[in-house]
Amino acid sequence: MKTNALRALVLCGLGLGTTLPSLACSGEPVMGMICTTAANFCPRGTLEANGALLAIAQNTALFSLLGTNYGGDGRVTFGLPDLRGRSMVGAGMGPGLTPMTQGEASGSENITLTLNQMPMHTHTAVQRGTASAGNTDSPSGAVPAKLARSNNYSSGAADANMGANSITVGAAGGSQPVAIRNPYLVLKHCVVSEGIYPSRP
Repeated sequence: MKTNALRALVLCGLGLGTTLPSLACSGEPVMGMICTTAANFCPRGTLEANGALLAIAQNTALFSLLGTNYGGDGRVTFGLPDLRGRSMVGAGMGPGLTPMTQGEASGSENITLTLNQMPMHTHTAVQRGTASAGNTDSPSGAVPAKLARSNNYSSGAADANMGANSITVGAAGGSQPVAIRNPYLVLKHCVVSEGIYPSRP
């Protein structure tokens, strides 16, 4: 009964991405493999993949497979993979991808873009203008203007450049993080702790 229950619940091997279809690891539970179940508990012979530290003395076979890739001091304890809220990625370096080391944990649910990550762009500043000559040095609630000059020898209309930084564009946005998580379905991952000891190639 225990073997049949485990056989039905073993769905995918350690290192297979969760975006792949569910695959059976093998016909028999193999120690160190990852099982996925829709139940709210891990079946007998498996342990929840929650990053727990186990005693090496009571789990020597499993420790010989996992080592300290997932935590522990390697003398008294070792850690289980922690797949709570995480997806699995295959170890190694795919073509054009970043190298991935066994046991490495990285990534984030959200990201906040920095100025250097923004594409090059411009902002439009709109300035109201008027054709009439200014009549005060300190207009209140009006537009910048320059007093008209005497037109004894030239046009009375002012022809002057505005001072540098006289028009500024205010900051926009709230710098809030953006969610980058794909659509997901939560299941429970379990590590096979009792089963066939795998043979090395």
